[in-house]
Amino acid sequence: MRDAAAIATPPRSSLLNRWWRVAATGFSFAAFGIGGLLLGLVVFPALMAVVRDRERRSALARRVIHHLFRVFVAMMCGLGVCSLEVRQRDRLKRQGLLILASHPSLIDVVFLMALVRDADCIVKAALLRNPFTRGPVRAAGFVCNDSGPALIDDCVASVRAGNNLIVFPEGTRTPAGCALGRLQRGAAHLAVRGGLTITPVRISCSEQLLGKNDKWWRVPRHAGHFVIDVGEDIAIAPHLAEDGAQALAARRLNDELARRLGAEKTHAAA
Repeated sequence: MRDAAAIATPPRSSLLNRWWRVAATGFSFAAFGIGGLLLGLVVFPALMAVVRDRERRSALARRVIHHLFRVFVAMMCGLGVCSLEVRQRDRLKRQGLLILASHPSLIDVVFLMALVRDADCIVKAALLRNPFTRGPVRAAGFVCNDSGPALIDDCVASVRAGNNLIVFPEGTRTPAGCALGRLQRGAAHLAVRGGLTITPVRISCSEQLLGKNDKWWRVPRHAGHFVIDVGEDIAIAPHLAEDGAQALAARRLNDELARRLGAEKTHAAA
């Protein structure tokens, strides 16, 4: 029978794998930051100098980001930082989608923008001041959350222009141990006001990885396996009130979205 010390000590191979994932995660963060800086200093300024039409320039910038994020996700998976499984991926191969997704991890937006072409998203104003993200955000023309009352109109216009708008209705990453955080109604109001069909996307992970308040170097014992499950569209019409009250319709829609995104617990919370 093994002694208590032997039982409590993880296998050497397990420790080596964990330290490898710490190093690989750090490398991934560094590559992301350096890549964003190079895009902002070299690639996108050149694009802005060559392509004068603003809409065409933004579309090209988003395409560049899409392909680079695909490479970045493949790199993370290849290094063993995580693995990825996508269910019903064909539902993302359309134009003019309003994608409302759960948000358990820091890298959810990277996964979605790697999967979705012509992706747009709502970004914090602080990203326009960050030297690593300022260039890509400006070149791609992402919707900024400091536009005040015009924010919803900007989002509706983006979807109607054929872009695929990614929104996380929780507003922040899902708290640890929860299947889904409380949904803000802003996304539901956006869908109601614009008459936009919702494409719900439930993201889950087998481990607590890069979640809310997590430090990047505190990797779990095992590599996280992400599952991105693209649900059936949610139509707006069944949730509209007879008197046309948008507030009631948004509340009904929000409840339906919460059921779709939290219908099954995430692997980490199960």
